[in-house]
Amino acid sequence: MTEQDVRKGLYGVVADYTAVSKVNPETNSLLYRGYPVQELAEKVSFEEVAMLLWNGELPNDSELQDFYDKARARRGLDAETIGVIEAMPKDCHPMDVLRTAVSFLGARDPHKFTPDADHIRDIALTLLTKLPTIVALDIRRRRGEGYIEPDPAKGYAENFLWMVFGDGEGSPAMRESDLRAFEKSMILYAEHSFNASTFTARVITSTNSDTWSAVTGAIGALKGPLHGGANEFVMHNFAEIGEPDQVEEWTLNKLKNKELVMGFGHRVYKKGDSRVPTMEACLRQLAEDHADEGAGKWVEMYDIMAKVMYDNTSIKIMPNLDFPAGPAYHILGFETEFFTPLFVMARITGWTAHIIEQFENPTIIRPLSKYIGPGERHVTG
Repeated sequence: MTEQDVRKGLYGVVADYTAVSKVNPETNSLLYRGYPVQELAEKVSFEEVAMLLWNGELPNDSELQDFYDKARARRGLDAETIGVIEAMPKDCHPMDVLRTAVSFLGARDPHKFTPDADHIRDIALTLLTKLPTIVALDIRRRRGEGYIEPDPAKGYAENFLWMVFGDGEGSPAMRESDLRAFEKSMILYAEHSFNASTFTARVITSTNSDTWSAVTGAIGALKGPLHGGANEFVMHNFAEIGEPDQVEEWTLNKLKNKELVMGFGHRVYKKGDSRVPTMEACLRQLAEDHADEGAGKWVEMYDIMAKVMYDNTSIKIMPNLDFPAGPAYHILGFETEFFTPLFVMARITGWTAHIIEQFENPTIIRPLSKYIGPGERHVTG
């Protein structure tokens, strides 16, 4: 093995085949099963995207209605699951709650290992429907508020925001643009090829472990600030900066000190993240609709930082999806530490699509390493 054979972080290594998604370099578009994600975000629902990722094709009207009926019937949590969530420390990271809740759900699966791909699809449907309820319960319990039962009459986005905010006194008034912005964010975050958390899920699946374990491992990978946690740190940075007139100096200092600025750059995209224009449009609409709450400040900070990063880096670093998603979630009323769990709610679709693919094409993932420690030696005396 030569020095050139070692690719730190597996950079540039093609590890396997996939039919789930790709970035088309000619159009710089992220494709889900061949469909540009920006088109999907404008024209279909998040549930339709889930079915596309799992089954390879968009559903017809009858298939979609059947999916809605099955999905909405599974949204609720039983007393035992609620008890597990309520027992978690209120100061732990919300991703710890998700990780534990998924493990608990999996522990009650009568199948100790995955029998077939249909079982994976059934788990995927369960997680698609229950993860929003788990996240909503965790948000409310930390606020000292009670559990709101899911409403089967409401769509995905409306139901989730209802479970989080309710409609009582003091609850934010949800506009149609709020609901659509949130749903679009779910579609944009749903899938992104062999990213760190997806690859984690595939590695675990490659050992013939079960789907619950693969998803639990993926949650652990997504928690990291260099992956899913980046959208949280975008908002933490904005909060640290405070005001638009401080953005330029703060950003230039980061660049001068060679410190990472979260929400910028991407290993895959060379001409900018193709998901950003859709999410940025949502952010601007949200800021306009919530102008009376001072939301315009975040767009002003967003624009200044994006310009400084582009103008003052040799490779013209551009935003990735996390940069507009962070302030968009903030305007919608979510606490910053819950941004990554929102990411999980979306990415569960992509994870499980890849788990199905890995399960159906079983090869254990076991790379080599180049040893650089001491040569052979022996114990003396």
